[in-house]
Amino acid sequence: MTQENINDQICCPPFEPELWDDKVFEWDNRKFIKDKVCTIFFMPLNFGSVMRRLDQKVRDAEASIPDYLCLSEHTSKWNMNLYLAVDKEIPGASNIILRGKYYSKVYEGSFSESGKWSKDFESIFVSKGMKIKKMYMWYTTCPKCVKKYGKNYVVFIGEVE
Repeated sequence: MTQENINDQICCPPFEPELWDDKVFEWDNRKFIKDKVCTIFFMPLNFGSVMRRLDQKVRDAEASIPDYLCLSEHTSKWNMNLYLAVDKEIPGASNIILRGKYYSKVYEGSFSESGKWSKDFESIFVSKGMKIKKMYMWYTTCPKCVKKYGKNYVVFIGEVE
């Protein structure tokens, strides 16, 4: 087996939606490293290169990425913050901690449905009597692995106010 075939197999692990769908959870000391992606009307331009840069920092620190969790926070039409979960502080990275109560909902389908999902997610918050402090999206699988698995799951995660 070539190195390329090995990397293809381990690129994105299979996602288990039942672990994240319609769940409320607490993060007390969840570690992440943060970076920025340039976007045009919310479409990422350099997502892959930013992910490679973050991944290299994690590898250099001999750290791991719990749950392969990477949160995207759209701050404008032109910028998106990425938060990559890590198991320890990473030298040379913007290390942050997330704490608080969060709610997650899993969606499946084309990325083009994100606007519809966002409205649905916000309405679920209202129906549960919660307010969103911050909202993140977790694109659980890269486009190549979406083709491999035949499913495209996106998790919306909202910090509860």
